[in-house]
Amino acid sequence: MRLIDVATASAEVGASSSRSAKIARIAELLSAGARGPDPDAAAREVATVVAWLSGDLPQRQIGVGWAALRSLPEPAVEPTHTVAGVDSAFTEIGALAGKGSAACRATQVAALFAAATEVEQQFLRRLLSGELRQGALGGVMADAVAKAAEVPPATVRRAAMLAGNLPAVAAAALTGGVAAVAEFGLWVGRPVSPMLAQTATGVDDALERLGGAAIFEAKLDGARVQIHREGDAVSVYTRSLDDVTARLPEVVAATLALPVHTLIADGEAIALRPDGRPHRFQVTASRFGRRTDAATAAAAQHLSVFFFDLLHVDGADLIDAPTTQRLAALDALVPEAQRVDRMDTSDPAAARAFLATTLAAGHEGVMAKSPAAPYEAGRRGSGWLKVKPVHTLDLVVLAVEWGSGRRTGKLSNIHLGAREPAGGGFVMLGKTFKGMTDAMLEWQTARFLELADGPTDGYVVRLRPEQVVEIAFDGVQKSSRYPAGMALRFARVLRYREDKSPAEADTVEAVRAIFDT
Repeated sequence: MRLIDVATASAEVGASSSRSAKIARIAELLSAGARGPDPDAAAREVATVVAWLSGDLPQRQIGVGWAALRSLPEPAVEPTHTVAGVDSAFTEIGALAGKGSAACRATQVAALFAAATEVEQQFLRRLLSGELRQGALGGVMADAVAKAAEVPPATVRRAAMLAGNLPAVAAAALTGGVAAVAEFGLWVGRPVSPMLAQTATGVDDALERLGGAAIFEAKLDGARVQIHREGDAVSVYTRSLDDVTARLPEVVAATLALPVHTLIADGEAIALRPDGRPHRFQVTASRFGRRTDAATAAAAQHLSVFFFDLLHVDGADLIDAPTTQRLAALDALVPEAQRVDRMDTSDPAAARAFLATTLAAGHEGVMAKSPAAPYEAGRRGSGWLKVKPVHTLDLVVLAVEWGSGRRTGKLSNIHLGAREPAGGGFVMLGKTFKGMTDAMLEWQTARFLELADGPTDGYVVRLRPEQVVEIAFDGVQKSSRYPAGMALRFARVLRYREDKSPAEADTVEAVRAIFDT
């Protein structure tokens, strides 16, 4: 399969606002790719293309980001790249290590881009930088695979959820049809796409949306883990399904201590202080770094693991069972000290008290779960709702980046600054492109071009610090990337404040007060 065909399809999908048109165009591309003379090679290429169009690399990380892609060589006139060739090049680049690897990586990246046409360069740049936002994620990709393979969409979606791997399901569907897709089930040792939660405004809202009764659980500010055990073999996966078994020996030990032969469980790994309160999230996250191995993990900050769901136990699949049945099985297996705190109630006052107690203990908030809901792998289902306090700040936009995909031609990702009264300037706290409506993007593009303080044809446009924006965020974390040593977590735009001047923006001290709580 030619890269130019993938890049062209990606551009067309990004330019379309029609879900059905996106599905049809991707299905057309995948159908053509599956008709290659070598079925095995065609299957591998289809899997690669599905991963790419989902915004992922099969290699996950190859050490190439925006900093390495700012200056590109002149594009080639004629397309010569193939999907298999580019995928192989990514693997080679990602394998580079040791002395001189940075220079070698730069040389290979330059060669890759020099042989790419302009359309191919744009596609590769967005793919490698994580900016391939074209409205073709999740359900769109699954439905496109189903259309291309002439397999029922529900069958493809369920297989992808249970396999945690849509590219593999796509390859099977396009080469083996319904029978091949049906082979994907819940297997111990193969990670499952985790069930996700929608957001509720409060516990009262959660109770109303769940029919008047809910199981409330403490929402820990740790790292979600999915744990598989078969006999003495334990595997631990992150929310993104990366294998981190070697980095979390405490989780492995806790799992081996359970009286069970096979299981698949959902849990939270978290670093706790001696008083039981959680460390900052970065302390937990540091244990998940790529350079962490079993030896360094043993000498690092201890992690505790708390289980909150059970998908399989000793040969019995529980994924389609209601929450109450899965929790009963969990309670029978896992000691109370290793389970997430929870309460079952229909009383709003009791739910509010549980939330207050959880927040006072230093945790994020609570989860509200329908007693009757199955485990909807890979979905942000209505049976799980998260409730946590939201912080807001009025900050100043310091710069903005040109968008890609559907946002091509729009100024999108904004750089956020807090006021520094002593110096009379602003200190950057992070970036965000989330929360922006189409109308907001149109407005801010025109507005920021007026505020441009220098050239506007580069990737980043510097601005005069005059526009105030109200930002919602989940917390403040330590960061070495920004001058204040802090960054906002999950920042998103609420609205632009035309009624406020930059002198009325929140200060660095206000941000630090949130950080210190």
